[in-house]
Amino acid sequence: MGLTLILSQLLNGLQYGVLLFLLAAGLTLVFGIMSFVNLAHGSLYMLGAYFAATAFRHTNSFILAVLAALVGCLAVGVVLERAAVSRLYRRDHLDHVLVTFGLVLFFNEMVQIIWGSQPLFLPVPSWLDSTVSIFGMTYPAYRVAIIVVGLLVAIGAHWLIHKTRLGMLIRAGSVNPQMVGALGVNIKLLNALLFALGAMLAGLAGAIAGPILSVQSGMGEPVLITTLVVIVIGGIGSVSGAFYAALVVGVADTLGRAFLPIMLQQFMARDLANAAGPAIASMLIYVLMAVVLAIRPQGLFVGGK
Repeated sequence: MGLTLILSQLLNGLQYGVLLFLLAAGLTLVFGIMSFVNLAHGSLYMLGAYFAATAFRHTNSFILAVLAALVGCLAVGVVLERAAVSRLYRRDHLDHVLVTFGLVLFFNEMVQIIWGSQPLFLPVPSWLDSTVSIFGMTYPAYRVAIIVVGLLVAIGAHWLIHKTRLGMLIRAGSVNPQMVGALGVNIKLLNALLFALGAMLAGLAGAIAGPILSVQSGMGEPVLITTLVVIVIGGIGSVSGAFYAALVVGVADTLGRAFLPIMLQQFMARDLANAAGPAIASMLIYVLMAVVLAIRPQGLFVGGK
């Protein structure tokens, strides 16, 4: 187990973590402030990937593809919030789950009708289709770019939440939305902005994940489950908690899948270890979530928004 392999997997885990953060940041604000359970958040991630792949096919520009994903998911988010979500704020969480699960099915069928059942191809941009040297190890430049984008978004989110008037309203709304409304703040507009911002971040995640994953119907559901784990560990409503928890989950999941089979080979046959390792690794983040719920139910990083 060489140092190069460990460093490579740590970077892979960091890259996976920042992708999870892009999804978790918007979802934790929607859940924490609006108290709305949005199972369709993964569908916005999927739509972002489809918008980007379609735009790239027509423009051959990755920058324009990302912009198309941002604008497209912003538009979908606004329409979705006005047409469906805003009508459910005062309803029970079970109603949220039922409606948004229906939206998941709707969007999965919609993309198959529009784009077909075959996966779409979104290539790595030519100006990032190379490698960089990190501590003497070569690593794909595109994956480094994903990490950089994620960190920049995290810095921007921190500035927005802690240094702006909108951020002040968001933090106040996450604690006492009724009082914020009583002070004259347009809660409906604030909720719409939050939902649209979350949709844009999900679209960005889908666009930049497209070149390393398959752009296909249903791609949002597996990552949504992991995103919900991130929110629970980090603390509902905490953006900084979502960032730290996403990194923890990303690194733990990646290292577990890479090294658990190797470690188990010391105690059992190779074939059995190769079969049991990935299965056990896939449970690690859920075990971590259970431990957090038992020790600190409000989340590990809930102190900071």
